[in-house]
Amino acid sequence: MYPLLENINSPADLRQLTRTQLPQLAGELREFLVESVSKTGGHFASNLGSIELTIALHYVFDTPNDRLVWDVGHQTYPHKILTGRRERMHTMRQHDGLAGFPKREESEYDTFGVGHSSTSIGAALGMAVAAKTLGIDRKSVAIIGDGAMTAGQAFEALNNAGAMDTDLLVVLNDNDMSISPNVGALNNYLAKLMSGRFYAAMREGSSKVLGIAPPLKEIASKVEEHVKGFFTPGTLFEEFGFNYIGPIDGHDVDVLVDTLKNIRSLKGPQFLHIVTKKGQGYKLAENDPVKYHGVTKFDPANGLAGGKSGGGKPQYTQVFGDWLCDMAKLDKRLVGITPAMREGSGMVRFEKEHPDRYYDVAIAEQHAVTFAGGMACDGLKPVVAIYSTFLQRGYDQLIHDVALQNLPVMFALDRAGLVGADGPTHAGAFDLSYLRCIPNMTVMAPSDENECRQLLYTAFQLDTPSAVRYPRGTGPGVEIRQQMEALPIGKGVVRRQGKKIAILAFGSMVHPALAAAEQLDATVADMRFVKPLDTELIRELAQTHELIVTVEENVVMGGAGSACVEALQAMRLAIPVLQLGLPDGYVEHGDPALLLSLCGLDAAGIEKSIRERLAG
Repeated sequence: MYPLLENINSPADLRQLTRTQLPQLAGELREFLVESVSKTGGHFASNLGSIELTIALHYVFDTPNDRLVWDVGHQTYPHKILTGRRERMHTMRQHDGLAGFPKREESEYDTFGVGHSSTSIGAALGMAVAAKTLGIDRKSVAIIGDGAMTAGQAFEALNNAGAMDTDLLVVLNDNDMSISPNVGALNNYLAKLMSGRFYAAMREGSSKVLGIAPPLKEIASKVEEHVKGFFTPGTLFEEFGFNYIGPIDGHDVDVLVDTLKNIRSLKGPQFLHIVTKKGQGYKLAENDPVKYHGVTKFDPANGLAGGKSGGGKPQYTQVFGDWLCDMAKLDKRLVGITPAMREGSGMVRFEKEHPDRYYDVAIAEQHAVTFAGGMACDGLKPVVAIYSTFLQRGYDQLIHDVALQNLPVMFALDRAGLVGADGPTHAGAFDLSYLRCIPNMTVMAPSDENECRQLLYTAFQLDTPSAVRYPRGTGPGVEIRQQMEALPIGKGVVRRQGKKIAILAFGSMVHPALAAAEQLDATVADMRFVKPLDTELIRELAQTHELIVTVEENVVMGGAGSACVEALQAMRLAIPVLQLGLPDGYVEHGDPALLLSLCGLDAAGIEKSIRERLAG
């Protein structure tokens, strides 16, 4: 079925093919990718767009000795297939299967572990410097998507690289940038010309000759810049110190190979701009690349099915999105901010209903936080919708630009806790620990959909920084009251009255704790607030029970349970405490229910841990 692809188990096999066979290989790889991802789900449209580039890179560069550093990892499935993992693609993003992103432990071809954007240029530059320092003949290539070029870290790395005498190639895979002109034969010809030895020698030679006559050199430089700028949008990257090449057709494997071969022999920082189409070769993905960016299992003939997931229950993301629109109608000061996660954070409806109050700042989490702080200074009430794992990138700004100044910025933290298939790079495992230590912060963890809506409303009423963290997917399915009410700050509520054992449960752990409590006849408190804690409730439960158990979908170290222990110590209450939460390690990808079970955070696991503590 795949006569060429089936015989490629490494890039060395790929390099045995003739140039004329590469287009056929691209077709087979595209067909295999559609078949594979339709059975497992995963990132889709961006991978279809990177097939020819991946083939050309492995064909020209001596991988794994030469380093390919991929940004984010949304476009690396073809890379995985060509580097010996084709027969394991059916395990993609499943427990003990292939990771959805490059992972150093998985393959020697995965040179740098990624998952957050805009890291490739910095990492590849570090590798280039290491090779130069150690005297190793090795090339370093960063492959970055146009979206990732919106982050400051990418430009910090460009600025550093352009000032260094280091061999580095940055490939910009551009599929949505307005700077892209029409792509055709003229651009391909110019790219070959500008990447060739003659052009490089001409630049070097003319520089030496004109160096003795500075005015002439300056004139020649301006002419060269003007001529190149007429045909290409590379002036920006040239100013960073890179030799800009492109744009070229990223789906023409022949042009890619020619250009990369020429670039491989060049010295210093090089910047190759290619233009591709997300979803290339699969019309449904081409027509709606956002919908097909990340997919569940689907029928390739019919595409993705419609309808809600979770048996009709609303996801927490939808609960937030609906609340945001309702709250915006009640308070004109509300503005919504997202760092390029409109769909993921549930802000599509808000953008349509309040376009003048919606701000997508691109992949720039640090800026998003400071931007919100500036708005809050002058009378607005910003809501920053951000994944827990991505707020980590704006931690300094959270402390210095918001909390230190005690500004009323509200953070809606989606994907708190384990996220399943995306794995540890996307898990919100640390937010309770890193938020509760910040002065002026109020931190809330709703246990169900209705409590999420009410705590979002509660947080918005504050004139100080706040965060509401909620998990990915659906909740237990409780009825959501449309009427919003502010809940008492720092107050929990007892959900079940039992004996001897008191379980202090936070957020998503309340319902499994209730199920475990039925078997143990334990008391369960829905704590609601991590900061400030309900210390009076903790005191009452400690004085009337024999064991306190804390349960959270956050690392145990420094988390909500640690806050409870600190409170008990401050009250000088001596009572045994069992802290349950995520382990001191990174929980790998897999089905969320399975992962929670393996961490002992389902009902059976909570019951088991408590019984073992009682027996010990």
